[in-house]
Amino acid sequence: MTAIAQRNKAVALRAALFGLAMLALAFASVPLYRIFCQVTGFGGTTQVADNAPGAVAGQIGVRFDANIESSLPWKFAPEQTTIRVNPGARTVVNYISTNLVARPTTGRAIFNVTPAQAGQYFSKIECFCFTEQTLKAGESVKMPVVFYVDPKIREDAATRHIDEITLSYTFYPVENPSSGS
Repeated sequence: MTAIAQRNKAVALRAALFGLAMLALAFASVPLYRIFCQVTGFGGTTQVADNAPGAVAGQIGVRFDANIESSLPWKFAPEQTTIRVNPGARTVVNYISTNLVARPTTGRAIFNVTPAQAGQYFSKIECFCFTEQTLKAGESVKMPVVFYVDPKIREDAATRHIDEITLSYTFYPVENPSSGS
């Protein structure tokens, strides 16, 4: 094999490895981005916790928003639109969902927190958004969210001025629901 042929083979091998690395990165980008958002709170992504640390003084308002993608035949709303909580306090709020059609339907909620920099301090202990939700024909259910606002929100220069956080959910239809829900 000539020197030129060996160099061409080496270049082709590097190009193929680079292409495979780009393909692997493309498949890994969604889970890596999700992990990045969960760790940093980027884009209003909330944290997941096992329990609340305990209440401290200095209330903060939390506003609840509910939306539905137009092809999901549900009614969806929070029981209350605003509350005031002490940072660190375990808080439970309910959303009410009603299936408006005569057949079971399944939805999945996505959420965000605004202002976005508050996401890293908003921790959910339980949430209907963790799994798909299937409602029977005409069924109405309460869907709880158990959360706390981390007291560290008052220590961060970027968030200490925040007086209200909005937790917003949008339900989307699930065409092929998983069998476990």
